[in-house]
Amino acid sequence: MKEKERSPLGWYTIGIAALFLAGFFLLVLFGALTYRNTVRSQRANYDARSLSAYLTTAIRANDSEGSFLVYDDGTYGQVISADDGNSGFAFRIYRCDGKLVEDYAETGAPLNPDAAQTIGETEVFSVRILTDNLCSVETDAGRSLIGLRSGIAGGDAQ
Repeated sequence: MKEKERSPLGWYTIGIAALFLAGFFLLVLFGALTYRNTVRSQRANYDARSLSAYLTTAIRANDSEGSFLVYDDGTYGQVISADDGNSGFAFRIYRCDGKLVEDYAETGAPLNPDAAQTIGETEVFSVRILTDNLCSVETDAGRSLIGLRSGIAGGDAQ
């Protein structure tokens, strides 16, 4: 009986195809991991910039003569408060449980974090009054200098 000779060419072809397939899967995996890390980094950058931008915009939007006040609440630390004109209400920004929150209540009312809207997460919230028309607000995102047209109504310079 004559034995059929087998050519190794078939095995080589399958081996090369498997090698290309494995390389393709590794390339897709590497690309997906790189994309995920890039998106995570961009999201962290966006969150950090959003917090600073929101603080700056909120303070400047409510900047009217004698309305801006920085004080230290015994429970929550520093509070930024701005009266809403002659309505008797004010918005207040302060840190509670690692989150920066904003509430809107009657001027002089006690702080109520349960009714406050979360702005973002931060472990650092420090307000320093530099001059009568300039303050510095520091969060995890960094430090923002905010120029006030109306000046600061009260609070201790720090």
